[in-house]
Amino acid sequence: MTATQPRNRKGQKAASRGRHPASQVPADGRGPRRVIGNATRVYVVLFLTVMALVLLGTVMVLSASAPESVADTDSAWSLFWRQLRWVGLGLVAMMVLKQVDYHRLQVFAKPLMVGSTVLLGAVFLPGLGASANGATRWLAFGGLQMQPSEVAKFGMVLFVAELLSRSTRPMSNPRITVGPIIVVTGCWCLLLLLQPHLGAILVIGTIVMSMLFLAGAPLGPLTILGSGGIVLAGLMVWITPWRRDRLFAFLDPASDPDKAGYQALQALGAISEGGWAGLGLGGSYAKYGFLPEAHTDFIFAIIAEELGLVFALGVVLGFFSIGVAGMLAAVRAPDRFGLLLGVGITTWILVQAVLNFGAVLSLLPVTGVTLPFLSFGGSSLVVTLAATGVLLNIARQGQ
Repeated sequence: MTATQPRNRKGQKAASRGRHPASQVPADGRGPRRVIGNATRVYVVLFLTVMALVLLGTVMVLSASAPESVADTDSAWSLFWRQLRWVGLGLVAMMVLKQVDYHRLQVFAKPLMVGSTVLLGAVFLPGLGASANGATRWLAFGGLQMQPSEVAKFGMVLFVAELLSRSTRPMSNPRITVGPIIVVTGCWCLLLLLQPHLGAILVIGTIVMSMLFLAGAPLGPLTILGSGGIVLAGLMVWITPWRRDRLFAFLDPASDPDKAGYQALQALGAISEGGWAGLGLGGSYAKYGFLPEAHTDFIFAIIAEELGLVFALGVVLGFFSIGVAGMLAAVRAPDRFGLLLGVGITTWILVQAVLNFGAVLSLLPVTGVTLPFLSFGGSSLVVTLAATGVLLNIARQGQ
């Protein structure tokens, strides 16, 4: 043994200690069970952007919901206090999950998939399901309500990521990889079709397609799945008279200004009233009964009206930043499971934001999806923030 050998061994040990621990994670994603990594730039951008949007959303919900709160409870604060509780619960979920190694979530993939299926079907049970505006999308527990489709989005991301990251499920065999995903997606879309909830179908379908594409699924099954989704969405629109009217109103809102085109015209009017600088916080006219769902699906129009086009463009830029940072976190993940999980969560947030922006700006038909981090709503906000915590954990472990 030469004199340099012990020194080389010491150097190798030091190098192994300095090597990113995530490099020890096997290809199937079953790796360390502790938080690793530091606050990377991607992590910081994600965290600060999300916190800024949540803060803005909390303020704007107070402003946009005040007239409805006064009409319901004689207090301008009632809906705001509900939102504040959901914000607190969602932030706790995000802060906890960003500290928990995302590999631990693999054991919850199947239970969450089964549980989501049960919850999606439970909305049709008498005494459990709650209806509003002709749709049955909620479960009611005493004075609380939850929307199972929001849990299902997280469940689908986790289920697909766990399935496609297994070494025993090669993408060269679509029967055991793409097949189960098509079956689950088809069952969920059928349940969502019965509710009906076209927005959730579009979001979940896009999540599945993006994850399968990134996983290297053969183009044949992907084409079949995509074509089936388009046919299903078209059928859902065509067989539902009010949704068909919305489609035609989207093409020309002025053709039916008092019914199908009313919401789109009011949203565009609110945005134009705001101009570049806005009417000032609390100065919206549209929220006083002119714009339906002002504090939920159409809160972006109130932001543009009160804070101006410049601030509204800042919101769009915020989601663009989340998209870029989220995809960077995904591609830098230490394993395949982290890659797919990050892509699924980022796609979910971006697609939902694009559908919401498109509806408010009359660039897309109204699909009834909320704006992530900003709209009033418990299930959507809490689940989205929890998923963001997972994405932040992936960013911390990035190579």
